[in-house]
Order: sequence, then C-alpha cells, then structure tokens
Amino acid sequence: MDSVDNFYHIKNQLKTNFNNTKIIVVTKSFNLDKINPLLRIGHLHFGENKVQEAVSKWSSVLKKSCDINLHLLGHLQSNKVSEVVGLFNFVHSLDSEKLAIKFKEAENNINRKLKYFIQVNIGAETQKYGIPVSEVSNFLKFCRNETHLNVIGLMCIPPISINPSNYFSQLKELSTSNNLSELSMGMSNDYMEAVKCGATFVRIGSAIFGKRI
Repeated sequence: MDSVDNFYHIKNQLKTNFNNTKIIVVTKSFNLDKINPLLRIGHLHFGENKVQEAVSKWSSVLKKSCDINLHLLGHLQSNKVSEVVGLFNFVHSLDSEKLAIKFKEAENNINRKLKYFIQVNIGAETQKYGIPVSEVSNFLKFCRNETHLNVIGLMCIPPISINPSNYFSQLKELSTSNNLSELSMGMSNDYMEAVKCGATFVRIGSAIFGKRI
C-alpha cells in the first residue's frame, strides 16, 4: 500500500471507536514528494522533530495553506524557540522552566500563541527528556501562572520493549488529575494501545511512509 492507503487504513481503525483521535503524520526525513499525496487529500496535522528541517521543508507550504497544523515533536534547544513560534502551531516537548520562559518571550515578541504539551518522563529513564511524574503538577502551575502558556495536555514516550499500556494509563490519570484534556501518546508500533488508554493525538510516521532510510 502507498502512504495514502496506509493513512486511511489507520484512520479507519480509529474511526469506529476513537473518532476524536487526531493523527499527526510524522514527516521527519521525508521530503515533500512523499508528503504531497497526504496534503492533497486534505490532511492537516504533521509533525517534525528538527526545527531547521521543518523550516526548509514547510515554510513555503504554510504560506499557501494556513490551515495546516505543524507539531514540534523533538527535544528543543532554547536558541531555536523564536523559529518555533514563527512556524509551528503545537509543541509536544515542553520540559523545563527555562524553555517555558523563552516561549513566553518569543510569543510576546510576535503576538502569537501556540499550544503546548508537557513532555513527561513516564518511565523515569535517565536517557530521555521530560518532566518527572512527581513534578508535573508544579511545572504545570508554573506554566499557567508565571508564563501563561497555553498548555493543553501531556506527552510521553514509554520505555521500549515493555508493554506500554500501563504507562499510557498512568499518563491518562496524571492528565485527568491536572484537568488537562489532551494526550499525545502512541506511535507506529503502539498507537492502538495508546488510543484505548485515552490518546487524543497519535504520532505516526513509519506505519504510513515505511521505514526511514
């Protein structure tokens, strides 16, 4: 199947019971020739991990279509924040007070508001970024009260080679206890487990485009 067929297959899987779940098509390392078929069928949510790749790939596209929602999925260095605020609509990797302050300043500079997910280190893995579970509530209060960022939900990447359902359920409970409505969790290999646990956004790349080279 080609990318459009793969996309519709996934969309139909979700449609029966999880019709409110949005698919973020992860386009990192894929060029516009691969992406254009999905643009032509009217899909609007796309995700990139690297700011410079996104700028070079999407700047001209976004000038032609203001309806597209571009999601930053990867870890971000603070010196890239201004570029992010000028290009992206959603950030899924908010994970420090320093970054929150930088986003506040950048938003104020161009009078533009983004939507944010706090990245949670749900498995307490030392090699991964994210706010520890025990600190999420305090960090959310900081973002709301000190920087006034529009935090809409939580995001996680569970440990590999372990059934992710318990981690997804834990993030759902954490979201509910903090009065957040959106959950960014689930990728190509575990999106069905994620939506069963309440994911409202799933991040899917290889299951649509095939393996990255």
